[in-house]
Amino acid sequence: METDVQNNDEITIDLGEIFSFILRKIGYVILATVLCALLSFIITYWFITPQYTSTAKIYVLNRQSDESVTSSDITSSTYLTEDYIEMIQSRTVIESVIDDLNLDMKYDELLKVVTVSAQSDTRVIAISATDPDPKMAQKITDAICQASVVHIKQIMELESVNIVDEANLPDEPSSPSLTKNVLIAALLGLVASLAVLVVIFILDDKVKTSEDVERYLGISVLGAMPLDETLVREKKKRKARKNKKKRKG
Repeated sequence: METDVQNNDEITIDLGEIFSFILRKIGYVILATVLCALLSFIITYWFITPQYTSTAKIYVLNRQSDESVTSSDITSSTYLTEDYIEMIQSRTVIESVIDDLNLDMKYDELLKVVTVSAQSDTRVIAISATDPDPKMAQKITDAICQASVVHIKQIMELESVNIVDEANLPDEPSSPSLTKNVLIAALLGLVASLAVLVVIFILDDKVKTSEDVERYLGISVLGAMPLDETLVREKKKRKARKNKKKRKG
């Protein structure tokens, strides 16, 4: 007896029925996907300020003698790369750039838009600055490079700190990516709409067919009365007219 009760309480989810239900509601899925993509396009294109990134590169070599470069020079320079990065991001360098360009920014604010990095096993350090104005991004990057060369030479007493690539003038924004944002929004709209439909299907416990009666109630159907769609439509129209009269009254 207990086993029968447990079996009646179990809910069986038919993947085929879920798939069929989603197909019947596919218009809502497409609509949600398109609306999310369109909303992302409008927000990205009209409300997000494009940012431009300018990049320059410097080469630092810790030469221990006036003679030709040795392998120990290259190895020591590689080990000191992280030290050079910290010097480039130092308050001395950043604040000197603020003063030179007369920027209305503080040290922390400018440091947030500056990126300093180096690939492993190299002495080449990339310096980037991001700004809504491409020319300002170039000026900031160039100023940081010039100030960094002077600062590193003074601190490390080096002679070989050279600019490999000067700051470029970006002609395309580095962010935001319109295509990427639209695709992500469309994917989120698709997934969200499918999830909502699956939840609606699972929570819908209405008995609609004779198969549902046998499945959920465990009893056989003796007979079924065919439903006249015309009568149903007429009933809905009469109900709508009554509601309209009530609102007017």
